[in-house]
Formats: sequence, structure tokens, C-alpha cells
Amino acid sequence: MPVTRRSLPRRWNALPALVRDAPPRVLLVVGAVVVVLGALIVSRPLTSLVLLGVYVGASAVVMGVLELVGRPAGWWARAVSAAWILAGIAVLVWLGRSLELLPPVLAVLLVIGGLASIGRAVSRGTASSRVLSLAWGVAQVAFGLLSFTWPDVTVLVLAVVFGVRTIVFGVGIFARGVVGIRRPRSTPFDAERAVRRRRVRAGWAAAGRYALSLVLVATAAGGWWLNDWLDDGAPVVDAFYDPPAQVPSGHGRLIRSDAYLGRLPENGDVTRILYTTRDAVGRAAVSSALVIVPKDPPSGPRPVIVWNHGTTGVAQGCAPSLRDASATKWSIPALEQALTAGWVVVASDFSGQGAPGVYPYLIGEGEARSSLDAVLAAGELRADLTLSPDTVVWGHSQGGHAALWTTAIAPEYAPGIDVLGTAVVAPVADPPALARELLSGPPNAMLSVITSWVLVPYSRTYPDVALDDYIAEGSRSIVLEMTQRCPSEPGVVVSVLAALGVSEDRPLYSADLTEGALGRRLAENTITQPLGTPMLVAWGADDEVIPPRLQRDYVDRLCAEGQPVRWATYAGYDHLRPILPKSRFLPVLFDWTKDLIERRSQVTDGCGLR
Repeated sequence: MPVTRRSLPRRWNALPALVRDAPPRVLLVVGAVVVVLGALIVSRPLTSLVLLGVYVGASAVVMGVLELVGRPAGWWARAVSAAWILAGIAVLVWLGRSLELLPPVLAVLLVIGGLASIGRAVSRGTASSRVLSLAWGVAQVAFGLLSFTWPDVTVLVLAVVFGVRTIVFGVGIFARGVVGIRRPRSTPFDAERAVRRRRVRAGWAAAGRYALSLVLVATAAGGWWLNDWLDDGAPVVDAFYDPPAQVPSGHGRLIRSDAYLGRLPENGDVTRILYTTRDAVGRAAVSSALVIVPKDPPSGPRPVIVWNHGTTGVAQGCAPSLRDASATKWSIPALEQALTAGWVVVASDFSGQGAPGVYPYLIGEGEARSSLDAVLAAGELRADLTLSPDTVVWGHSQGGHAALWTTAIAPEYAPGIDVLGTAVVAPVADPPALARELLSGPPNAMLSVITSWVLVPYSRTYPDVALDDYIAEGSRSIVLEMTQRCPSEPGVVVSVLAALGVSEDRPLYSADLTEGALGRRLAENTITQPLGTPMLVAWGADDEVIPPRLQRDYVDRLCAEGQPVRWATYAGYDHLRPILPKSRFLPVLFDWTKDLIERRSQVTDGCGLR
């Protein structure tokens, strides 16, 4: 579509007014510079934040000033011009102090630009120009409002969009310069032919404006539909998880219980509970859990299986008890066998998931206290159900880390619980070693997301871990927003896109995560002492999340320390496969647990098999 003065959105960029009547050679230079600038913004959206801010801020101020000192305008145009000036000044003044202001200001500029376009649509121009101005204005307002919904990608998306628009505008300026240099003197015949060409071009331009208007309206509608779809897929934390003003004193006390809203196992009934606990640094907290009881439990005290779930994200809405299948065999290994045997399964969400608070991701004492207190609270659930002190702790991945810490602190924190043994599948046994292993490879989007899940909870738990010491300038909103989405919800794609938008030469994380205060705190959350009770360690030989080498190193260390441990590795199994139905590991897990509970002799030490 030919680009005319009326079809260009005038207020987004000040350069049109400055170069409209410039000599051709000036147009060539300005066009080339603008194209290079746009290419930098598109190719390096994070490294170009300052450049983007200066360009947008200066353009906003200049355009607003030109409008105010130009021909007389109505109050609407003057108000919009004043808003442009104020927004541009905000960018230029605050840019040097904090890049965090740039995303909302860009969104505000979109809204202001949209209002200006709507104002032009009702004031002047041909029918096609006014329709295009209206569509362009509505689209800008729509995307400006949507930008506030996803603040972490606002700056990246708008930078790319702004960069592409800058390239197109620069190419147009450069082309005008080329035409100006090569334009021959006109004759009367040429003038008549030029008039005919202009009429034809005007017709095509009008058609193009209408078509572009439809595209803009459809794009804005699609953006709102996508936003609604992402919102519908996000988990909803209902009122059950809101703690009352007064809670029972002490830890491990039941606050309330209710029916679980998800799918039920074949052989059990499920109740969700809210209970008191302690967080990683000993402060009073509230947590939630699922208690899965056999449908027809045998008489007498029932043995307990403590299940510690793997990574589900770190946001409040990522609690397993909010998910549909968390009480089925697809989420808890050997669940149906355990229920058939008459065991009670207690699965904590950990504090900060479901109930409000700081989630203790890979923070051992916080995870373990939530697990142990869930068992204590479950003992208050039903008068006709008595829990035995006999307890076996299971865990997978992050939950393997939690399981190790649960067993380690149980004698002191919950002496009434007798942990008979601990079974862990692909555990995060050594957080610093895993961090070094993952960070040694090439950066990728999911690694950036997972890193935020570790860094943000650690910075909120430990006062000496400062978030800004480890992240790139201007990336705080991106990192924080990554922690607000769960991997099971559609919105996680926003986090992935934000991470993908980060340039390799300007990563989100600017410091070594295994050094400094964070490195020391990661080391503190490594189990270094033998647990003293039997252990079962298993992993997939093709684990794509936690390198199998780390599991072998962990078993070697346990054997060297004299810890009785039985271990198994499964060829062809990835990170999740060992705990899924029909896994070859499940009969091993069930039989090993059953022998512990029934005090049967068994081979509990496989160190000699190494």
C-alpha cells in the first residue's frame, strides 16, 4: 500500500514532521540511520532498552511540542499533546534510574496514541483515512490495556513492534530520498500522466486502508480472545485457602477441611486440609494438603505414606490440591496399591502454594515442616481414623529434596512420627551441583524460567540474598512475572516467550548463581549427613532434567558415609517415567515400603553392588 501523509500515524514518531520537506540527501541519511536503529531494537530487545526509551521519549516530547506551538487546535488535541509530552519526559527522566518504568510508559503511550488516532478519525480526512485512524486507534488502546496484563513481555513485544515499524518508516524515508535524487524535470505531458497515476494510487490506497483497518480490528479482537483464553486456563485459588484471622496455636494443627474437587482414586477418599506450620526460617505459616484414606480401612492405627510432589511452579495457584489429577495414580506412584494395603497417603502442597505465603522451593526445612505438619494435622481429621507413628516418606524431583529433609528433621521437629525409611526418585539431592550442571550448558527459555523459581523464593526467604545482585538491569519485572505462572497453565507460554526474547549477549541473570549469598544458601539446603534409616533411590537413565551422573555421585557419597541405601536405575526412562503407571519401579517401591512397615527383613543396602 502506498504510504501517504494521511495514512501515517503522526503522533507516535516525531521524525515525519522533521523530515517532510528535507532535501533528498538528508532523507537518505536519516532513512539509513532509522533503519539501523530499528534493526538494533528488533535484534536486541533487552540490550536496546535505553536506546528504545530515549527514542520513544524524545519522539513523544517533540511531537507534543510541535502540536502545541503549531496551528491552533481544539482542547482534545492539546490534551493529547500534553499527555505525550508528560509521558516522554517520564521516560527520559526516569530511564537513568530504573528501566522498570519503561513497560508501563510504553503501554500508556499506546493508549495515548490510540486516543489521538480516534480524535483524528472524528475530525478530518477522507472516509478511508478516518476508518483507518479509528481502527488504528482502537487497536492501540486495546493492546495498551492488554500490555498491563502481561508486564514481563510488554517491553519485549512493544520493542519488537516499535522496531519493525521504525524499519518500515526508515525504508520509506530512504526511498523518498532516492526518488528525489533521480526525479527528472516534469513536462505538461508528464504532469497529466502523474495526475492519472495519483488517482489510481488514491483508489488503491483507499482499498488498502480499508483492508488494513479490518486486519487491525481482527488483531485487536484476537488479542483480547487470547487474553481471555489464558485467563481461563489459569488456576483459581478459592476461599478454602484463605486462613482465618485466628488460627490454632502451634504447628501441625488442623484449621479446616473440605472435599477435594478433583478426580478421586479407585480405592480411596480424598479430603483437602488447611493447617498451621512453620516456614523455612521458623515463622508461623499456613499450608494445605491432600489426605487420601482407604475406602474401607482396616481397624487399628493406619501407617502413613508422606508424598512430596515434584516441581509444579512456585505461585500460589500452582498447588497440587488445585489440580484435577493430583490424587490419582498419574501423580502419586503406587497410590492404588498403597490404599489397597490400608495405608493413608498425606500429600502437602507446601506453604506458599494454595495458602498464601513464601513458597520454599528447594529450601529444605520449609518443605519438610510443611510435610510433617500435614501428617500431624491429618491426625485430627477424623475421629474414626487413627494414624500410626509408622511413616515412610516418598518424593520425586523437588519432592525428593523435600523427602530427604523431612526424614532429617523429623526426630526433632515431630518426634511422634517414626520415619521407617525414605524413597526418593530423581531427587535434587545437591542443589549447588545441579545449578552448576544446568548453568554450564547453553542458555534456554525454560532454564531462565526455572532459575527464577529458585532465585525469587530464596530472595524472599533469606535477607542476605538480594534479587538485584543476580539479575540484569531492567529485568526485574520479567523475572518476577515468571514466578506467577504454573507450568500446567497456558500462560506459561508468556514466560517462555519473554525468556526467548532475551538476547544471548544480555541474559536475564548477570551473576553466577552458585556464588555469593545465593550459593551459600543453596549449599545450606544440601543434605550432608546420613539419615540413619533405610533409603531407596531410583532414577531414569535418560533423565533429561537432572543428569543421572548426579544421582550416581549421590549414591556413592551415601555409601561412603555408611548410609544403608538401595538404588536402581532404569534404562530408557526419562525424568517422569519412573513414577508413572506400569513403571518397572513401582513394584519395587511398594514391596520395599511394605517390608519396612511389616518389619520384614530385606536387602536394604545396595552399596556392595556398585
